[in-house]
Amino acid sequence: MPKLFKMNEVAKELKTSREYAYKLVNKGLLPSLKLPRLKVREEALTEFKAKYEGYDLSDIEAIKEIELDSIGVDEDA
Repeated sequence: MPKLFKMNEVAKELKTSREYAYKLVNKGLLPSLKLPRLKVREEALTEFKAKYEGYDLSDIEAIKEIELDSIGVDEDA
């Protein structure tokens, strides 16, 4: 049986706030089910993390690729 995460568990998995996890769902970035409260399938969470790896999601309205030079990382190191 697939594992379902409650929203507080989603937030914990993503190391973010519960409110931010709800924003991801409301924006359509993270699929969810309502049973009667919102739940996220483990597979959906795994797919979300893989899809957005390397992206800056700090502003959900302006998702962009992470630029290493903008975060102080030397690509040659």
